Amino acid sequence: MEAIYSVRNVDNVKNFLKTLPSNPGIYRMLDKGQKVIYVGKAKNIKKRVSSYFNKNIPSPRTRLMISHIANIEFTVTNTEAEALILENNLIKEYMPRYNVIFRDDKSYPYLMMTSHNFPMLRFHRGVQKKENKYFGPFPNSNAVRESIQLLQKVFLLRNCEDSVFLNRTRPCLQHQIKRCTAPCVNLISKEDYAQDCKQAELFLQGKDNEVVDQMTTIMNSAADLEEFERAAIYRDRIQSLRQVRLKQFVSDFSENDADIIAFAEEGGIACVNLVMIRGGRHLGDKTFYPKNHLDDEVNILDIFIHQHYDEQVPPPVIVAEGVFDSKLFKSYLNLKFPDKNIKIISKAIGDKRMWLKMAKRNAAINVRQKNLLESGKADKLESLRKLVNIANLKRIECFDISHTMGKQTVASCVVYDEQTMQNKEYRRFNISNITPGDDYAAMRQVIERRIKRIISEEQTKPDMMLIDGGKGQLKMAMEIFEEFDVIGIRLVSIAKGEGRKSGLETLIFDDGEIIQDIPKNNLGFHLLQHIRDEAHRFAITGHRQKRQKINLSSSIEEIEGIGAKKRKSLLVYFGGLDGVRNASVEELLQVDGINQKLADSIYNFYH
Repeated sequence: MEAIYSVRNVDNVKNFLKTLPSNPGIYRMLDKGQKVIYVGKAKNIKKRVSSYFNKNIPSPRTRLMISHIANIEFTVTNTEAEALILENNLIKEYMPRYNVIFRDDKSYPYLMMTSHNFPMLRFHRGVQKKENKYFGPFPNSNAVRESIQLLQKVFLLRNCEDSVFLNRTRPCLQHQIKRCTAPCVNLISKEDYAQDCKQAELFLQGKDNEVVDQMTTIMNSAADLEEFERAAIYRDRIQSLRQVRLKQFVSDFSENDADIIAFAEEGGIACVNLVMIRGGRHLGDKTFYPKNHLDDEVNILDIFIHQHYDEQVPPPVIVAEGVFDSKLFKSYLNLKFPDKNIKIISKAIGDKRMWLKMAKRNAAINVRQKNLLESGKADKLESLRKLVNIANLKRIECFDISHTMGKQTVASCVVYDEQTMQNKEYRRFNISNITPGDDYAAMRQVIERRIKRIISEEQTKPDMMLIDGGKGQLKMAMEIFEEFDVIGIRLVSIAKGEGRKSGLETLIFDDGEIIQDIPKNNLGFHLLQHIRDEAHRFAITGHRQKRQKINLSSSIEEIEGIGAKKRKSLLVYFGGLDGVRNASVEELLQVDGINQKLADSIYNFYH
């Protein structure tokens, strides 16, 4: 059952609330533009929606949300667990501005073992294919890369790309430093390599004792056959494996895989700490801060658990007793993953209790640090307001230009708002139809395109536009403002000082005011420098990507003096085009048929 109701006045609201059902379900709040601004789940729709229209609502954010409500929609479901699934789906679809949201742009990273004849280890994020094997998830990318290095050290599995693997004629450096058995040049049989892969899998599954037993058997067998070099290899592997177990193994922990979840709140900031244990090893932890903290009635930990396990089957979950509705969570999981038996441990004892206590302590420390950081951000913004004399300054957009000798010109626009950089709102602009190297024309073009978008799409206007450049760039921006009759945005340029040294910059304003010799310890000036540097970084990254794309489309055979034979020699020697592109002149000279002139030509072509 679904209904839509328009909220016009107090009488309308009262009449509407009387008609609401007392069933479980979800409700959606819409603004005057029919955009969903909040999605909620309720055990009793009537009670939950009515609570928003009480006279005494303590949360300012809730009061602000209610002031923007134009329409209310609701959907009745059979159970509260069904409502929870529907709520999560709608939050993913609409990303409402007032919902508590933990998700970020990145999925969790995994360690992948490919399905090749000689499998390779790779970092993986995203869609998983059936033919490959995946281990994880890991809390961050560093944990995956550390695990790959560990597996290389103990099991000597390859991690090179196919283009390198298929073109090797001699073992690479990885083999020389004992990080690979060199299957590329057949220094190990397919059967022995497959055995190493199997042992690596068992290790990742937490079956360390089984791996050590297998290695010990092979070592003893080799010693009996007087194959002492082979026996020594497995002896060294067993020693390395034992060292790893001493560093990473979670002693006396009955669950091979587990997630330990703790919550802390201080000064209006909420924090969730997730500790990941996989294969009996502590992989690390990850801290989450909700995007919105709506009101006191919202259970942050409840929302985190439901959102976090919306698309992945959880391992045993360890969480403090009474902090969330475990019965609802189990019903929710039974609907999402009917074939899985998932454990929820809320009465932690022994080691589990110790790990839960550690997770709580980490959450408390992180939320305290976050509060200190937020306080520092507020101080910087207030100092900047005084420096530029803009009392209500909140949102800043900064622009920069990057090119090489006038080619592949790219402009960047970065956004500072809500006391932090808003990465999702960054934009790049490809600049065309100007005289190569004309930074003034490039700045004029990007400001014009940005102003047109603000006007045509009714986007949020910044309080200040910061231009990385001097009077010439500022003049171009002022001409665009005058042409489009822009008001309410302050224009400021930040010009580099003598010797382009940081700290000697000059601020030039659209009314002609110039501020020089700004104290180096001025917090507002530090904030301006940070925003400018971020625009510079974003522009350079875009320019390099554009330049690299052009280089990638170029063939070696375009270089004068390089034919099919020399091209093949280069590709075989370096294992592919990437190797040629990244080679130094000295390395290029090692290839048969490549003299100094050709080496210089190849290097200059790609650099």
